[in-house]
Amino acid sequence: MNLKAKIIWRLEAIVYDIISLFFRILPFNIVSSLGAVLFKLIGPMTNKNKIVRTGLKIAFPEKSEKEINNLVLRQWDNIGRTFAEFPVSHKIKIIDNKNISVNGLHKAVKNTPALFISGHFANWEIILSLLIETKLPVQITYRKLNNPYIDSRIRKQREKNGAKFLIQKSGQTSARNLLKALKNNQSIAMLNDQKFNEGISVPFFGVNAMTSQGFVRLALKTDLPLIPVIVQRNKSKFTINFYEPINFIRTRNKSLDVENGVIQINRFIEDRVKENPDQWFWAHKRWPNIHYK
Repeated sequence: MNLKAKIIWRLEAIVYDIISLFFRILPFNIVSSLGAVLFKLIGPMTNKNKIVRTGLKIAFPEKSEKEINNLVLRQWDNIGRTFAEFPVSHKIKIIDNKNISVNGLHKAVKNTPALFISGHFANWEIILSLLIETKLPVQITYRKLNNPYIDSRIRKQREKNGAKFLIQKSGQTSARNLLKALKNNQSIAMLNDQKFNEGISVPFFGVNAMTSQGFVRLALKTDLPLIPVIVQRNKSKFTINFYEPINFIRTRNKSLDVENGVIQINRFIEDRVKENPDQWFWAHKRWPNIHYK
């Protein structure tokens, strides 16, 4: 960690603390709306805007420039709401909340232990809050944030409310940790829609992208159900949908089975993106860097 990065990270953490403190005293719907307004103003002026536009054009080459512009603005609305909501998301009670609908929760309850898979849709933290509230024994895999100070704050916030984490890594150690959790009758939850350099290259919206294969390998090895769960938003209201477990094709070719399984997951994510293209997290380089030049 060099001195310049350390100073920048500490300044970012201070800003995070100030914003979090301010938002915690406001009603949730007001916090959400403020985030939307702020990011719709600032987002288009950042270097992330080019990443957003490029991703949308890769995924939706048939859309006109006007349609892309509209999606760019709407996704900044969603990102703004999500980031503003984040410091207070852990306080939300999900069950019996008139602003949150949950469909198919029985799929999670009756099939545990299970592998829960999701993506960066709407406010994905709402799913974590639900899993904690239902007291399902579940560990969440995640990738550390670049800023270690903010990462520490976020982890402490989540753990205070009952979350248990497995840091997402590649290799044998990660696999052993996941298997150990499952043997202890704990489910595993993972966001599987972002670039993972140690993964495999498979199509995502018709263009190859590095994708994590760990959950597919785990599902094939353990025969545990892999249950997708996605959250959708309507401003500051949410719907959480649990889907039927993904059925993998099994042959005698393990490598092919894994590749086909990862492709199945990518297709599932694609379909959810197509349903609500403004609610997915576009501000990251999902595809190889060459596409963003």
